[in-house]
Amino acid sequence: MAAPPKPTRIGLAGLAVMGQNLALNIAEKGFPISVYNRTTSKVDETVERAKNEGNLPLYGFHDPESFVKSIQKPRVIIMLVKAGAPVDQTIKTLSVYLEKGDSIIDGGNEWYENTERRAKAMAELGLLYLGMGVSGGEEGARYGPSMMPGGSFEAYKYIEDILLKVSAQVPDSGPCVTYIGKGGSGNFVKMIHNGIEYGDMQLIAEAYDVLKSVGKLSNEELRSVFSEWNKGELLSFLIEITADIFGIKDDKGDGYLVDKVLDKTGMKGTGKWTVQQAAELSVAAPTIESSLDARFLSGLKEERVKAAKVFKSGGFGDILTAPEVDKAKLIDDVRQALYASKICSYAQGMNLIRAKSIEQGWDLKLGELARIWKGGCIIRAVFLDRIKQAYDRNADLANLLVDPEFSKEIIERQSAWRRVVCLSINSGISTPGMSASLAYFDSYRRERLPANLVQAQRDYFGAHTYERTDVEGAFHTEWFKIAKQSKI
Repeated sequence: MAAPPKPTRIGLAGLAVMGQNLALNIAEKGFPISVYNRTTSKVDETVERAKNEGNLPLYGFHDPESFVKSIQKPRVIIMLVKAGAPVDQTIKTLSVYLEKGDSIIDGGNEWYENTERRAKAMAELGLLYLGMGVSGGEEGARYGPSMMPGGSFEAYKYIEDILLKVSAQVPDSGPCVTYIGKGGSGNFVKMIHNGIEYGDMQLIAEAYDVLKSVGKLSNEELRSVFSEWNKGELLSFLIEITADIFGIKDDKGDGYLVDKVLDKTGMKGTGKWTVQQAAELSVAAPTIESSLDARFLSGLKEERVKAAKVFKSGGFGDILTAPEVDKAKLIDDVRQALYASKICSYAQGMNLIRAKSIEQGWDLKLGELARIWKGGCIIRAVFLDRIKQAYDRNADLANLLVDPEFSKEIIERQSAWRRVVCLSINSGISTPGMSASLAYFDSYRRERLPANLVQAQRDYFGAHTYERTDVEGAFHTEWFKIAKQSKI
């Protein structure tokens, strides 16, 4: 291993693909970097890539001590290892050689409370700690991700110059990074980003299902539709890659690869954490929740195959009815339904971030989060610029749905949205994300809901009391006694 001519600017430990790519990105931007991995073959592999990708200033180390000592003081080390115990193990290995004032940055998808626990433990050793969400997948890490650092502001200032250059650059709004806030806020924001991503992906899958199953669109037609959508209001990374997927032929047989992919979706946990937090914070997030349920149901492949046989014998085909549809009209309706549902998904995610920010005293800036998600990350979309503008207009906006621009767009699209949901229900196609989004909108826009009956029931059987619409205070009625007397 060639030693650096002088101490490097930064270190990175954990050289799976994300770690390798981020290290190469940092080196390519002109910052000499030291790298380390417990499995040393990964170190050699990264050094070789740096040489092949332009003799980048990247230096590999096989042992933690020489790795740490090769970095200029105060040292800054980014970890990109699997969340949980491996993070604690890596901290333990490196902290032996670190000195007061040095910083550790966890760039993984970590549970925010683990970050806060580690930050406290590090502070006792005189070390600084950041939990930094990194989004954009392998390509993003290499060429410019969206980055969400939270924790020690002092640690952030040490590497701000690096992050500003390494992150995705959006021409009209700058680098896709900002100091998020204190504690585990960076990890929390990345977690919600992933929850919104779950919702987005589910809504796109439902649009695909309706167009394919009811509209009978071929993969080539679907590719053309999604490519066209990607030129307008739905312009985004996920729509772009969806169009790409429909165009890829199977290399192991006839037809298209997408049709051979098993309909069983995996997950790593951030979507589940988002839904758990929604429940903890009492924030409605039905679009995100429905996307998680859809993944759970997709996992029951064997059960679904058996269920299909049971219901087929009772006269249920894969589709209940296949009405004749005007393809062009259906495509336009689905586009509008997808966009309106997407507004609801983002509204829910932003409400979750705000609720947590208030609970923790993080003072998070929602417009700034929308700005740094405009490039580099998986949910990057032209639509995020509109969200930023909504929060610029009103930083205290209660819900994206009531922003003047978004409310106007929802009103314009709601007829098409209802047509798509009704068509899906009548055809026996589940659109849980679109349906949940529509129910969320309809509940939110109604001045009076049937919750009065639920509260009356709670008071009837549990004496939980209720408030009245016409008189201040809490009330309890002996419903049972009154009902019993009236039956005599």
